Amino acid sequence: MGMSTPGSAPTIDEQLVAAPLVPWQLVVWDDPVNLMSYVTRVFRTYFGYPEEHATRLMLAVHHDGHAIVATGPRETMEVHAQAMHDYGLLATIREVPQ
Repeated sequence: MGMSTPGSAPTIDEQLVAAPLVPWQLVVWDDPVNLMSYVTRVFRTYFGYPEEHATRLMLAVHHDGHAIVATGPRETMEVHAQAMHDYGLLATIREVPQ
């Protein structure tokens, strides 16, 4: 493994070590279309969340306008966001605030 010298660009290995994976969040947003029971069912079906947890998340979406539904690597959150879109829910991803 090569080490960079002062003034040279770091190697890929050094970049991976120097930049740990930053977690990302999946945010589901409230919308005027989907029923609360449907949102709860999506959270239970897709994520496998227990009814109580799925209901808490749905209520946060409903009352607060959004909820953080999952956290993990960016690529995984992108897959989850696309799945939420496929279910007809509004979802975005964002980097976890440092």
